[in-house]
Amino acid sequence: MRVGINCRSFLKKTYTGIGRYAYNLVKSLGDIDQEDEYWLYAQKRFFDMKRQLPRAPAKNFAVKADYFNRGANKVLKGVDVYHSPSLDWIDVQGPKIVVTVHDLIHKTYPQGHTDETIQTVDQQLKEVVDKADKIICCSQSTCDDLHKYFDVDQNKTHVIYQGVDKDVFHPLDKAQQQQGRQALQTKKIISPFILSVGTIEPRKNLKNLFKAFAVLKKDKGFAGQLVVVGMKGWKMEGLQKEIEDLGIQYDIVFCGYMADRELCYLYNLCEVFVFPSFYEGFGFPIVEAFSCQAAVVTSNTSSCAEVAADAALTVDPASSEEIAESIQRLLDDQALKGVLRDKAFERSQDFSFKKTAEETLKIYQGFKG
Repeated sequence: MRVGINCRSFLKKTYTGIGRYAYNLVKSLGDIDQEDEYWLYAQKRFFDMKRQLPRAPAKNFAVKADYFNRGANKVLKGVDVYHSPSLDWIDVQGPKIVVTVHDLIHKTYPQGHTDETIQTVDQQLKEVVDKADKIICCSQSTCDDLHKYFDVDQNKTHVIYQGVDKDVFHPLDKAQQQQGRQALQTKKIISPFILSVGTIEPRKNLKNLFKAFAVLKKDKGFAGQLVVVGMKGWKMEGLQKEIEDLGIQYDIVFCGYMADRELCYLYNLCEVFVFPSFYEGFGFPIVEAFSCQAAVVTSNTSSCAEVAADAALTVDPASSEEIAESIQRLLDDQALKGVLRDKAFERSQDFSFKKTAEETLKIYQGFKG
């Protein structure tokens, strides 16, 4: 069997959660499947330095570079299965089609998108529902949303959780933690600190997190920092003024994009990891934090509660008071914090890219019969 995989989401040097998923899926398929043939489709101009071709993880993988924008239909001619690990236009004919749907944010949280984006994503999803032979959803929450908003055959959809790279995200020993503190000090990050990770956009709910942090600083006496990791998104005008109005502008460190090693330091050394997103299709940072044995506060909505299970404190993301109370609870109660840290690490074992790849391979092989 020959499988074509669209690698668009991890061609840039830095990539988001979807890029992490696609990259690790390909890497893990290379570890578990030496029998089938894989063609990695990469659309890249000759002099495009912002994109890099994927690496073939095993001998049965070949990179198919599309330098002249010929399209997947021509470059991948002859594949039996075509998999798009991210939402995209389906421009192939002939093979069985598999598409991974990560979220339905444009439906569940439309205020976080432009009208043009909502229309484009809606059209893409309608095409997926019509053309795809199998649809992989990264959580039950996403699967439920897909069936809620679109008329999808139940036999088409399969829930396959995404994983976490435990070689990258893992608990650190005391010597490694000290090394981490020294590395973070160069970025003006000093313990104690509360951590939040995610693209800076309205859906991530930073405004309520900032309000909660202001309460911790002014009413609860928390003496540390709030560290925010993530690239700038959209519709966040006025955020700086809000921070200044709350009087916390000197206590927040915006880090932008962080390398994996630095992110591992942050997860390990934070007092509490807070992820109060209004909506997530999966929520990679929760699992990354769990894998580093962090104490977590997250939302009781969408996939956040599903992924967290009983290994985190969950809150109403619309309530800055609940967010503040839960953070303070973990700051005050070291016994509870220790219990949640242990549960977090145990829960992280349920998420592995090897398992993701194994279940995805079953989808591919299901077309053989």
